[in-house]
Amino acid sequence: MKVDRSPIQVMAEEKKAVKNIPPKGDDLSEWYTQVCLKAQLVDYAPVRGCIVLRPYGFAIWDRIREEFDKRFKATGHSNAYFPLFIPESLLAREADHVEGFAPEVAWVTEGGGEKLTERLAIRPTSEVVIGMMYAKWIQSHRDLPVLINQWANVVRWEKATRPFLRTLEFLWQEGHTAHASQAEAAEEVQRMLEVYREVAEDELGLPVIKGRKSANERFAGALSTFAIEAMMPDGKALQAGTSHELGQNFAKAYDISFTDVDEQRKHVWTTSWGVSWRILGGLIMTHGDDRGLVLPPQIAPTQVVVVPIIRKGDESVPPAARACYDALRGEFRAHLDDRIEQTAPWKFNEWEMRGVPVRVEIGPRDVADGKVTIARRDTLEKSSVPASEAAAHIGRILAEIQRELRARALAERERRTTTATTREQFVEALKRQAGFVLAPWCDRTECELQIKAETSAVSRVIVADAAPGETCAYDGSPAKVKAYFARSY
Repeated sequence: MKVDRSPIQVMAEEKKAVKNIPPKGDDLSEWYTQVCLKAQLVDYAPVRGCIVLRPYGFAIWDRIREEFDKRFKATGHSNAYFPLFIPESLLAREADHVEGFAPEVAWVTEGGGEKLTERLAIRPTSEVVIGMMYAKWIQSHRDLPVLINQWANVVRWEKATRPFLRTLEFLWQEGHTAHASQAEAAEEVQRMLEVYREVAEDELGLPVIKGRKSANERFAGALSTFAIEAMMPDGKALQAGTSHELGQNFAKAYDISFTDVDEQRKHVWTTSWGVSWRILGGLIMTHGDDRGLVLPPQIAPTQVVVVPIIRKGDESVPPAARACYDALRGEFRAHLDDRIEQTAPWKFNEWEMRGVPVRVEIGPRDVADGKVTIARRDTLEKSSVPASEAAAHIGRILAEIQRELRARALAERERRTTTATTREQFVEALKRQAGFVLAPWCDRTECELQIKAETSAVSRVIVADAAPGETCAYDGSPAKVKAYFARSY
């Protein structure tokens, strides 16, 4: 039997259906999962730890990818693609590398109904197969540098998974370069680290700290690893991108050598650097609120959505909404939501859930007054402006949202960063998981392992040398560096 519902009941049910997520401050983990699902970014695949990237989620990732890709090409890099499968014998040539990845490698042992004579690794990263190819392609100093990036998927057999942050299969880019000198390779590592910082902060509004990883935390097989680290709302750190100086380890393992100008045969110096869709997870957690996603305008697939508010018997709104959309779509990534199946309040909640930076509402009164109502996603503030001035007003709002999201996140990180100089301060702050802890440190692996055992935290990045006379905040020995510590994802 059909039960009639009042308009208020309909609106309440529609709002609940669109929203229905826990408060962010009460349970960040559940909030994050529900936002990823209800904003239609992902869905769960039939394989544990794997997700389906839905069109809206892919559109956001694609915007991020475009920002990185244009910078890669501007710095002289070209895109290529390398195989998914790596023979076990090839992977094993670089001992430190294979040991570091062994627990996470997925293996193919059978194909076409037949047992393979050699296991094939599903790439956890591509240094080894790319190294083999570079050994074929590089013969002379004239072949250098080689600057290649690939956009690909990789597989790492993780035990605990969460959309974007840690999944068995994930999307990323991995750059691999070969150089004639260590100095040139070192410069490349810093250049790409700065590209990562620039996109994270300027496009995603995600404040990060650049620095060097400790020996215990660096990439398996690398001489040095550098990273950008962001702070999440629960005080944990998120490694958002890494850049590795590989020295000649892989070059010697795969015999990547060249004849230099002095006619001597030499091994190249290599680098690798990568960012995965984990940075999208950081974006979601950093900017989102109790209504769902909040997307920085630079990254949002839709920057402006136009929503007509149609009243029964009034035919003025649809053409006015279409005219507004036509005027905006040349300047912004705009969308006209003219669906008739849902009410305007339902649409408002849906677009708020999906994080669209600006919503333009047009009802009969707006049309009669020659105005539109503009709603900001970040502050939820509304303003009424003449329709003829909408584009200029929206342009200013989008620029403000971009600036303010970054500024808000930076202020929160600074507020929750503790400087510690004594063991008591250091341990207490890490156990509270209040955020980053900046401290003088001895930079010894044994000390870091003790810190991890007591607090579950490790160094995130080393940012400077210690001042003369400073002592390690944890064990009181002479300090060598200053580093940020935190628990992490």
